[in-house]
Amino acid sequence: MAADTVEERDIVQVIRKRIADQLIPPGSKLVESELAEEFGVSRTRVREALTELELRGLIRREPNRGAVVAKLELHEIFAIYDVREALEGVAVRLATLNSAPESWQHWVDQFKPRGPMQKYVDNGEIESYFAQYEKLRADIIRAAANPVLAGMLDTILEKTRVIMRRVQILPGRVELALVEHRAVVQAMRAGDAEAAERLRRDNIRSAIATLKRFHQFVL
Repeated sequence: MAADTVEERDIVQVIRKRIADQLIPPGSKLVESELAEEFGVSRTRVREALTELELRGLIRREPNRGAVVAKLELHEIFAIYDVREALEGVAVRLATLNSAPESWQHWVDQFKPRGPMQKYVDNGEIESYFAQYEKLRADIIRAAANPVLAGMLDTILEKTRVIMRRVQILPGRVELALVEHRAVVQAMRAGDAEAAERLRRDNIRSAIATLKRFHQFVL
């Protein structure tokens, strides 16, 4: 890429996605000179991008190693999920309050018994299920119309995306998640913001319980 076409935020976004998708695994070293050459920018620009990633908690500076992709400890993951439970609940409540109930009919249809999401689960197409779930989550955050909330959830998502995927493939988890998500969107379709928030928080707590039970297979 040409130097005059690359902006610092572009570098940050690319590295964020690579970390979230675990294309750069935890513990990997990020070499300034290699990134500068890849993006066609100065090492100063790369250093500024790495500083932003450090502020987001995605990388850490280690003595004699420099910038390293951060690895979440188990207690950190549980702490993040506790915060995520509250934020996701608020997002669902605001999205329900801000939207016409019928606007969620599409997702009711997606999650209904024998519907598309059920077929993904039955066929073991977990990545397809997860991709559709991410679209639902994006619709909810957009409908919540709260930039502060969206920013906080974005930060949490990039830290836990890989963990979320691993939790989904644990025994019985995706089947249970399907039922839980179905209940959430049905409450949103009914315009019941309080029920939707409660069910979403229950869904997150359920995921935490699964993670605690099988954490040795996830981390």
